[in-house]
Amino acid sequence: MSSRDDILGRVRAGLQRNAGNAAAGREIMQAAMEGRVEGPKPAMDTAPAALLERFRIKSELQSSTVEVVAQESDVPAAVARYLAAMKLPTTAVVQPALAALEWAAAGLKVEARGARDADLVGITGCFCAVAETGTLMMCSSPDTPAAVSLLPETHVAVVRAARILPYMEDAWNLARAELGTLPRAVNFISGPSRTGDIEQTIVLGAHGPYRVHLVIVEN
Repeated sequence: MSSRDDILGRVRAGLQRNAGNAAAGREIMQAAMEGRVEGPKPAMDTAPAALLERFRIKSELQSSTVEVVAQESDVPAAVARYLAAMKLPTTAVVQPALAALEWAAAGLKVEARGARDADLVGITGCFCAVAETGTLMMCSSPDTPAAVSLLPETHVAVVRAARILPYMEDAWNLARAELGTLPRAVNFISGPSRTGDIEQTIVLGAHGPYRVHLVIVEN
């Protein structure tokens, strides 16, 4: 017997679950999921412009930087401006979902693949964003490998304004509605990686990117 089977067997025994009552147990769990009640939420203006502005403010409080552009075709130039201002490399790894943008025309050399340890800049999209906390919701897939947002020192994320939702509950509801089965990895990113483990002093980049730059596409 594997360790996994042993652990799950102990859980089943503790719940007194067996072949005879498994179906009824599943029905109870499904009813509980479908009847779940969301907790209290802070009041928020949910007009699109208000959500964008709240997301921008909250993101900057999380130590991200933000630029708003009119349309998706403006993204490569915005990324190039940020990298030049920060004196960062103009080579990057990009999620395959964004590979069709005109990166070369903006002076950038990108490779569409998962990130490796030598990659310094990673460019991603996001599944959606949460205005309440300035958070990105990242859902992994072959076109959106998670490593691109986690390994490079600099993470640049493209956020579509229409995908900025008020609350985290809305993000999960959207994932259930659009994806059906949840992906292998769902990551929530609120600014650069940070830790306060040593003397409660916040250090950025301890477990991931030092920098997070957001390019919000209005249309």
